[in-house]
Amino acid sequence: MRKDPTARALALLSLLQTHRLWSSTELADRLDTTERTVRRDVDRLRELGYPVDATSGKHGGYRLQAGAHLPPLVLDDDEAVAVAIGLSLATKAAISGMEETSLRALATIERLLPHRLRRRVSAVHAHVAILDAVSAAGAVDPGTLSVLAAACRDGESIRFDYRRGDGMDSRRLVDPHQLVSTDGRWYLVAWDQQRADWRTFRLDRIRAPRPVGGRFAPREIPGGDAGAFVAGALASMPRPHAGILSIAASPEALADALRWADHTVLEPGASGCRVEIRGDDLPWLTWVVARIALVAPVTVESPVELHDAVRELGARLAGPPPPRAATARQN
Repeated sequence: MRKDPTARALALLSLLQTHRLWSSTELADRLDTTERTVRRDVDRLRELGYPVDATSGKHGGYRLQAGAHLPPLVLDDDEAVAVAIGLSLATKAAISGMEETSLRALATIERLLPHRLRRRVSAVHAHVAILDAVSAAGAVDPGTLSVLAAACRDGESIRFDYRRGDGMDSRRLVDPHQLVSTDGRWYLVAWDQQRADWRTFRLDRIRAPRPVGGRFAPREIPGGDAGAFVAGALASMPRPHAGILSIAASPEALADALRWADHTVLEPGASGCRVEIRGDDLPWLTWVVARIALVAPVTVESPVELHDAVRELGARLAGPPPPRAATARQN
């Protein structure tokens, strides 16, 4: 039975949207048609505004390129569910300005989903817990994230300005391999060409990333896992700020609140404990204390700077008292 031309063109578009190079033979096999029909369907897509590039030769083929405008997308059931779930996660990601945009896009997608697919998305939302906290201090620019993700994908070397942990500025030339999100921050795992070694870079400290035009052969990340590499690097990194807290709850009761922080329980107890928390900056430690305070009373023992920052935060949250409602006079 011959496939309807419209259905075949949509199937072709779905394949081309992977942005890999497809030979006409591969497309004909996938679509169960002839190479001549594939060429006609490609012309039909071009007439509809889809920028399909064709290259000739032994290794030639068809590829969908970015155009001047966004034509309609075609998604199968699994892709539609994946997009909806991905947008939901993006509303909680530490990407500056992305929360509202992701919510709008998610609302648009969910309005178009048939009931059976909305049920699948709802099931995932109901049974998945997001453990990463969103740190406003660690939010990254979407443009920076996009440039680095593309460089990782294409194997293209990147140059950028970097603010080190000690506040000093440096310029780096790296081969980017993987982006990792953890504890509300984004990190780039890359081979530093100048230091001839692997490094991790916080994306919120990266400025003006730009491709240099050179390609690199991918290397194997130490241990074979970028997430484990970042976790090991963070664990071995000295934290410039620390605080000692006295908390009126057991460590077990504080497990969720302390999950976000690099910490050590100094004196455990059934009704109270002393905990050391560590972080890269004072605002981050203040956020950790505020989260703990949602669970149990907490006192900052040291340093004074953290105590003052927490007290100032409390005063700002309390704000001025609301005006008292006028009472009617009794006659």
